[in-house]
Amino acid sequence: MSWRDVPWSTAAQATAHCLTGCAIGEVLGMVIGTAAALSNGVTVVLSVALAFVFGYALTMRGVLRSGAGLRTAVRVALAADTVSIAVMELVDNGVIVLVPGAMDAGLASVLFWATLAVSLAIAFVVTTPVNRFMISRGRGHAVAHAYH
Repeated sequence: MSWRDVPWSTAAQATAHCLTGCAIGEVLGMVIGTAAALSNGVTVVLSVALAFVFGYALTMRGVLRSGAGLRTAVRVALAADTVSIAVMELVDNGVIVLVPGAMDAGLASVLFWATLAVSLAIAFVVTTPVNRFMISRGRGHAVAHAYH
């Protein structure tokens, strides 16, 4: 199948699913890191790790609900989400790190929350074509669709 045969709506839906898990982990990691006054590097690593955990967990939840076993759910989550989460996290954390003062702004700052929101929106826009391409190749979220 050509990437042109995959509707943008399908790719956007897959990206929105990925964004949900990434956003939960990203926000939680940023909040923990900022509240605990961790270094920016440690905060970013924590955010990325939690984004992968929550992204995989959301996919695994759906696969497990379909009756598949834990081993299958783990394999499907890894195949469905790894590239999407990696691209999303690279973009979203890149934006946060590049905005002057955003990482050090603090939890009560509009700069902190606005940058986080904008970074996730930009990551969504960048990751959607990646997911469209992956789905056209039978990879990414196409793997998980068999279990929905």
